[in-house]
Amino acid sequence: MSKPLQGRHFIDTQEWTRDELELVLETSSDLKRKFYRDEPHALLRDRTLFMLFWEQSTRTRNSFEAGMTQLGGHAHDLSPEKLQVSHGETAQDTARVLSRMGHGIAIRNCDWGKGNAFIRSVAALSRVPVLNMQCDIFHPCQAVADLMTIREKFPDGLRGRKIAVSWTYAPSYVRPISVPQSTILMMSRFGLDVTLAHPKEFKLMPEILAQAQANAAANGTKFEMVDDMDAAFEGAHIVYPKSWGCLVTEPDRQAAVQHISRYPDWIANEKRMAMAAKDAIYMHPLPASRGQEVTDAVIDGPQSVVWDEAENRLHTAKALMALTM
Repeated sequence: MSKPLQGRHFIDTQEWTRDELELVLETSSDLKRKFYRDEPHALLRDRTLFMLFWEQSTRTRNSFEAGMTQLGGHAHDLSPEKLQVSHGETAQDTARVLSRMGHGIAIRNCDWGKGNAFIRSVAALSRVPVLNMQCDIFHPCQAVADLMTIREKFPDGLRGRKIAVSWTYAPSYVRPISVPQSTILMMSRFGLDVTLAHPKEFKLMPEILAQAQANAAANGTKFEMVDDMDAAFEGAHIVYPKSWGCLVTEPDRQAAVQHISRYPDWIANEKRMAMAAKDAIYMHPLPASRGQEVTDAVIDGPQSVVWDEAENRLHTAKALMALTM
């Protein structure tokens, strides 16, 4: 296959052109068809991917590991305690070593104020492509899979359709802000009108909001922010209710949990789904806190596409690896 993206790092979708992202989506769809037809597609035979995980993972780890196997290569599942970074080895030295031993490095590090910086430090000295499997600022792999899913569900086009990206209640732990940030950046570039909803404490990074506004202006779409979940759902064709922490305004974790506890009514339920468009779909990157972020009737209901969305993590991960490694 032609590989115009070979050797490219994938850290933030904003760093790739629309044409480059379209190539990823086109390749994802082709690999999905091959997967279902059981057609061989060992595009990365004898290649090695090093996967560095600072957090637990279900979809991300398995999409990359299974994907690498299906592409004919091998993925190493690594964590800090398996590496000398746990004893003080620098990101730069880790990059120098691993990039001489394999063909790609994929990293998930959501430590607030550290994750993206670590990934970029590795990328700066790596001889091979570095893929961001999620950091404290971005989750570009999720955004690509989400756009693929939305296009599958609305094959007639996205122009003029509305996506509601809304904060939800989930007090169990403080979740990263990377999913909503990558979502508003990606969807504002590809034809969707974006409405972002959250209580006042749960702001996203100002520079990300400015980029989303600029994306919308450049691509003839709309970007608006509201503090009302009902207003966000009203007339939406895609609803994306997802919890995230108030890390921008309150870095203290205990205080952040207290802020979350104030808003138990921010939940995706049947009443709110009825406010959306008749053909609206419900999305979530998973895992979802049932009974807090969303009711069972919604996530298990006919408008939910979360399982298709999760599956597309596999096909998009394979496309990113096949094109860059």
